[in-house]
Amino acid sequence: MMKRILLITLAAAAIALAGCGKPKAKEITSLQRKEAATLVGDADFASTLRDHAKAEGLLAKAVALCPDNGEYWLSLGATRARLKQRDGAKTAYQGALAAYEADAKKAPKEAQPVLQQIYALALLGRTSDARALLEKAKKLFPTDHAVKAFAGGQFEQAIASGAFKEVAL
Repeated sequence: MMKRILLITLAAAAIALAGCGKPKAKEITSLQRKEAATLVGDADFASTLRDHAKAEGLLAKAVALCPDNGEYWLSLGATRARLKQRDGAKTAYQGALAAYEADAKKAPKEAQPVLQQIYALALLGRTSDARALLEKAKKLFPTDHAVKAFAGGQFEQAIASGAFKEVAL
């Protein structure tokens, strides 16, 4: 009898664990996206007033609601960099990079997610990786005007600017 209960319990556990594995990404609702957009708008206003601490809190809530939005992550990273929260900025820039990598996988024929990855890599201080990806982008998207502009000096100008250096790691 005891063996039978043990076997039933093990079988039930095996069935329950069979569905386990990589958890499915939680669907982001339109209401969550709207709420996140409102939070980001409020954060922009707080940043305008130089209340970076308030902006950081609002942006953290926005990325919690919409972790797939690279722009939100970049804003959070820049805000944290202005607050001298280097580790937090790094985490946010890594979130942006992951979001842009996912966007690039979803739309492999679009150059914009790749350009955004290049920018995120540069913010992380990984300029050699950013330049290597830019070279790859030139080959993948030889006729794209944005890629040509980025490769034609826009990228180097961006990373040399004071505004970029203020928020880069």
